[in-house]
Amino acid sequence: MLVTLACGWLSRNAGQSRVIGEIIGGILLGPSVFGRIAPHAADFLFPKSSFAALEILSTVGLILFLFLIGTELDYEQLTRQRKTALLASGMGILLPFAMGALLAHSLRLRFASQSIGSIPFVLFLGIAMSITAFPVLARILEERGLQCTELGATAIICAAIDDVVAWLLLGLALALIGGEGGSSSMVLRLIGLAIYLIIMLGVIRPIAARLVRGRRDTHLSFELLGVVLALTLTSAAATEAIGVHPLFGAFLAGCCFPRVEKWQAAMRGRLELLVSVLLLPLFFALTGMRTRLDLLSGKSMWVWAGILLLAAVFGKMGGAALAARWTGQSWRDAVALGALLNTRGLVELIVLSIAYKAGAFSPTLFTMMVVMALLTTMSTTPILNLLGLKNRPLEPLKSGLDLS
Repeated sequence: MLVTLACGWLSRNAGQSRVIGEIIGGILLGPSVFGRIAPHAADFLFPKSSFAALEILSTVGLILFLFLIGTELDYEQLTRQRKTALLASGMGILLPFAMGALLAHSLRLRFASQSIGSIPFVLFLGIAMSITAFPVLARILEERGLQCTELGATAIICAAIDDVVAWLLLGLALALIGGEGGSSSMVLRLIGLAIYLIIMLGVIRPIAARLVRGRRDTHLSFELLGVVLALTLTSAAATEAIGVHPLFGAFLAGCCFPRVEKWQAAMRGRLELLVSVLLLPLFFALTGMRTRLDLLSGKSMWVWAGILLLAAVFGKMGGAALAARWTGQSWRDAVALGALLNTRGLVELIVLSIAYKAGAFSPTLFTMMVVMALLTTMSTTPILNLLGLKNRPLEPLKSGLDLS
């Protein structure tokens, strides 16, 4: 925890997002650095028997984090700017998905288990290529004072749409992974996923909104907070029970959370220390331990890593920039929008971790994708600086969760 927090602090002072430093801190703790320099000390500090407990704690942290991301979606902005955002977000999903589909066959033969189906592998790869890190993007916009501009509003809406589509596709990919029962199991998972979505969006969300309208007191009590968190964990357990990752259920629970500003601020404030300081650093540490940079020792491995990076940048940044230009944006704003949406960060790592655990990505491909996520996220700040979108002076942080 201390290593990831220290690296996050150094990253912020170097002009990057905190999440970049925390990811690097996790890699430093893994076999690529610490495990190579002091293997006996690494085995002593991180025995294999401890991984299960760390995995549980990091999963709880990710569930709470994805719930908070869901609570941040602004439906009014989605409605007001839907025409401008739909084309940019659509191209920002379709083009990188197409790039991933073109590379999927070659990558699957070299870096994936043949037990994974071709369609789920294409979905996992396409999601990893097309997703945008909504919380990292929001923090970058806030740091530069762009959140209230047309560019900032469009970027936020596009990222929100991309995240919603990506998590829905992720649920579909997990449902399509064959388990016991073959095709019948797949059909049951899809039916269960459809029923779950209907219950959450058609029943739970309207009931929650109706209950809020009937309340005079807008204070979020500890009892009410406990009920909300219990429902979030129940939603995560429900998606896990039907064969879909629990993080999908947590995110959708956040989407169904009532849009009461005081409640949202209280939720962020009360969960800040638990999620940001304790639980998420565990996830970065575990991600670093799975990242084997030594697996990219061969020339061909680095060539494939470069191909993945170019495809990801061309697909996401190029697709969004071209779409924005077609809708009348200037080239400067179009490229800036593409650079912002090319930010992947933590959400990408969550997707990669899910794909890795599901057996879709080998350790080598997982490492390539982590390197791609790091480089695309780190490139956002220099590109915005070249376009003249400099950082504003930092203001004191408001009470609430720092999602950078």
